[in-house]
Amino acid sequence: MDGKDLQELRELVEFLKASGIAEFEMERPDLKVGLKFVGAAAPVSSGVDASQLAALLAASRGPAPAAAAPVAHAAPAATAAEPAKAANDEDGAHIVKSPIVGTFYASPSPDAPPFVSVGDTVTVGKVLCIVEAMKLMNEIESDAAGKVVKVFVSPGQPVEYGQPLFAIK
Repeated sequence: MDGKDLQELRELVEFLKASGIAEFEMERPDLKVGLKFVGAAAPVSSGVDASQLAALLAASRGPAPAAAAPVAHAAPAATAAEPAKAANDEDGAHIVKSPIVGTFYASPSPDAPPFVSVGDTVTVGKVLCIVEAMKLMNEIESDAAGKVVKVFVSPGQPVEYGQPLFAIK
């Protein structure tokens, strides 16, 4: 890796940090990069403009990189301000957050009814949804008992680590 590649990598790291992306992977025939930012609290994607990232990566040599799911789905993800506002709207509600990065599914299959809907009463351990990560279906269970008052995401939407999924009162 020469000095130019190192400078491009530094710029990429700074861009990802500023954008709040927690994980990133890029692979070219001559280079493979995987970054995972670990801190006191995992950052929530801030809605990165994919064109900004593409422009930054276009400066690098070789074919266009294959981006990992967090980058490919960064634009539709919620901003850090939106979950805080939503939590305030649901005064006193317990917020069930995503324990992983992946794709949210409300039901076990496309033609099946959702695991839970707004107004349903749930108990601790009740399956609320599935988050698919790397072809693995992870059942997300309720960690509180009560009534589902809000669903923050829609089926098929990508979710970030720590992103609110449900509000339960």
